[in-house]
Amino acid sequence: MNSHRDEPIHVLLVENDAEDVQFLREAFDGVDIDVIVTVASDGDEALSRLTGDDESPSLPDLVLLDLDLPRMDGLGLLETLTDEPALARLPVLVLTRSATVEDIHESYELTANAYLTKPTDAEAYAEMVEAIADFWFKRAALPTKSS
Repeated sequence: MNSHRDEPIHVLLVENDAEDVQFLREAFDGVDIDVIVTVASDGDEALSRLTGDDESPSLPDLVLLDLDLPRMDGLGLLETLTDEPALARLPVLVLTRSATVEDIHESYELTANAYLTKPTDAEAYAEMVEAIADFWFKRAALPTKSS
Protein backbone atom coordinates (compact mmCIF):
# COMPACT_ATOMS: atom_id res chain seq x y z
CA MET A 1 0.00 0.00 0.00
CA ASN A 2 1.01 3.62 0.35
CA SER A 3 3.33 3.15 3.32
CA HIS A 4 5.99 1.83 0.91
CA ARG A 5 6.01 4.85 -1.38
CA ASP A 6 9.34 6.29 -2.33
CA GLU A 7 7.96 9.74 -3.15
CA PRO A 8 6.51 12.14 -0.60
CA ILE A 9 2.76 12.50 -0.21
CA HIS A 10 1.47 15.73 -1.73
CA VAL A 11 -1.38 17.49 0.07
CA LEU A 12 -3.16 20.51 -1.34
CA LEU A 13 -4.51 22.54 1.56
CA VAL A 14 -7.24 24.95 0.44
CA GLU A 15 -7.42 27.30 3.40
CA ASN A 16 -7.35 31.06 3.89
CA ASP A 17 -6.94 31.23 7.67
CA ALA A 18 -3.23 31.70 8.46
CA GLU A 19 -3.50 30.18 11.94
CA ASP A 20 -5.18 27.02 10.59
CA VAL A 21 -2.51 26.76 7.89
CA GLN A 22 0.20 26.99 10.54
CA PHE A 23 -1.47 24.37 12.77
CA LEU A 24 -1.84 21.99 9.83
CA ARG A 25 1.72 22.49 8.55
CA GLU A 26 3.12 21.82 12.03
CA ALA A 27 0.89 18.78 12.43
CA PHE A 28 2.01 17.32 9.08
CA ASP A 29 5.64 18.00 10.04
CA GLY A 30 5.02 15.77 13.06
CA VAL A 31 3.90 12.64 11.20
CA ASP A 32 6.33 9.86 10.30
CA ILE A 33 5.64 10.18 6.57
CA ASP A 34 7.24 12.62 4.13
CA VAL A 35 4.41 15.05 3.34
CA ILE A 36 4.61 18.15 1.17
CA VAL A 37 1.83 20.66 1.90
CA THR A 38 0.95 23.22 -0.75
CA VAL A 39 -1.49 25.97 0.20
CA ALA A 40 -4.13 27.66 -1.93
CA SER A 41 -6.05 30.46 -0.22
CA ASP A 42 -9.28 30.08 -2.21
CA GLY A 43 -11.03 27.80 -4.68
CA ASP A 44 -9.87 29.76 -7.73
CA GLU A 45 -6.22 29.43 -6.73
CA ALA A 46 -6.70 25.73 -5.97
CA LEU A 47 -8.30 25.14 -9.36
CA SER A 48 -5.41 26.95 -11.06
CA ARG A 49 -2.95 24.69 -9.27
CA LEU A 50 -4.92 21.57 -10.17
CA THR A 51 -5.35 22.43 -13.83
CA GLY A 52 -1.86 23.79 -14.40
CA ASP A 53 -2.87 27.40 -14.92
CA ASP A 54 -0.13 28.37 -12.45
CA GLU A 55 2.61 26.71 -14.56
CA SER A 56 3.19 23.77 -12.20
CA PRO A 57 0.44 21.26 -12.95
CA SER A 58 0.74 18.46 -10.44
CA LEU A 59 -2.17 16.64 -8.90
CA PRO A 60 -1.92 16.14 -5.16
CA ASP A 61 -2.50 12.82 -3.43
CA LEU A 62 -5.08 14.43 -1.13
CA VAL A 63 -6.98 17.71 -0.90
CA LEU A 64 -7.95 19.27 2.44
CA LEU A 65 -10.68 21.79 1.74
CA ASP A 66 -12.23 24.50 3.88
CA LEU A 67 -15.74 25.54 2.83
CA ASP A 68 -15.53 29.17 3.98
CA LEU A 69 -13.24 30.70 1.35
CA PRO A 70 -13.14 34.00 -0.54
CA ARG A 71 -13.89 34.10 -4.25
CA MET A 72 -14.76 30.47 -5.13
CA ASP A 73 -15.84 28.78 -1.90
CA GLY A 74 -15.26 25.14 -0.98
CA LEU A 75 -18.61 23.87 -2.25
CA GLY A 76 -18.01 25.65 -5.58
CA LEU A 77 -14.62 23.98 -5.87
CA LEU A 78 -16.09 20.58 -5.01
CA GLU A 79 -18.71 21.03 -7.72
CA THR A 80 -16.04 21.98 -10.26
CA LEU A 81 -13.88 18.98 -9.31
CA THR A 82 -16.86 16.65 -9.68
CA ASP A 83 -17.53 18.00 -13.18
CA GLU A 84 -13.90 17.63 -14.37
CA PRO A 85 -13.05 14.00 -15.28
CA ALA A 86 -9.32 14.53 -14.68
CA LEU A 87 -10.00 15.84 -11.16
CA ALA A 88 -13.11 13.90 -10.08
CA ARG A 89 -11.14 11.04 -8.48
CA LEU A 90 -9.04 13.26 -6.23
CA PRO A 91 -9.60 12.33 -2.58
CA VAL A 92 -11.07 15.44 -0.92
CA LEU A 93 -11.51 15.84 2.82
CA VAL A 94 -13.64 18.80 3.82
CA LEU A 95 -12.08 20.44 6.88
CA THR A 96 -14.22 23.30 8.11
CA ARG A 97 -15.76 24.98 11.15
CA SER A 98 -19.28 24.43 9.86
CA ALA A 99 -21.20 21.51 11.30
CA THR A 100 -24.50 22.33 9.60
CA VAL A 101 -26.44 19.39 8.23
CA GLU A 102 -26.84 21.22 4.92
CA ASP A 103 -23.08 21.68 4.44
CA ILE A 104 -22.41 18.06 5.39
CA HIS A 105 -25.06 16.71 2.99
CA GLU A 106 -24.02 18.99 0.14
CA SER A 107 -20.33 18.11 0.60
CA TYR A 108 -21.07 14.40 0.32
CA GLU A 109 -23.44 14.95 -2.62
CA LEU A 110 -20.52 16.68 -4.35
CA THR A 111 -18.38 13.56 -3.67
CA ALA A 112 -16.29 14.68 -0.70
CA ASN A 113 -14.57 11.64 0.79
CA ALA A 114 -14.93 12.84 4.39
CA TYR A 115 -16.26 15.78 6.38
CA LEU A 116 -14.19 16.88 9.36
CA THR A 117 -14.84 19.72 11.78
CA LYS A 118 -11.75 21.83 12.48
CA PRO A 119 -10.13 21.31 15.85
CA THR A 120 -9.62 24.25 18.18
CA ASP A 121 -5.96 23.90 19.18
CA ALA A 122 -2.58 22.64 17.97
CA GLU A 123 -2.75 19.37 19.92
CA ALA A 124 -6.14 18.48 18.46
CA TYR A 125 -4.87 19.33 14.96
CA ALA A 126 -1.90 17.00 15.53
CA GLU A 127 -4.23 14.16 16.58
CA MET A 128 -6.49 14.71 13.57
CA VAL A 129 -3.57 14.85 11.11
CA GLU A 130 -2.09 11.68 12.61
CA ALA A 131 -5.44 9.93 12.02
CA ILE A 132 -5.60 11.28 8.45
CA ALA A 133 -2.03 10.13 7.76
CA ASP A 134 -2.64 6.71 9.28
CA PHE A 135 -5.77 6.06 7.23
CA TRP A 136 -5.17 7.92 3.96
CA PHE A 137 -1.41 7.47 3.62
CA LYS A 138 -0.82 4.08 5.26
CA ARG A 139 -4.03 2.09 4.90
CA ALA A 140 -6.06 3.43 1.97
CA ALA A 141 -5.01 2.95 -1.64
CA LEU A 142 -4.89 6.38 -3.25
CA PRO A 143 -5.63 6.80 -6.96
CA THR A 144 -2.54 6.69 -9.13
CA LYS A 145 -1.50 9.87 -10.83
CA SER A 146 -1.80 10.12 -14.59
CA SER A 147 1.41 10.93 -16.40
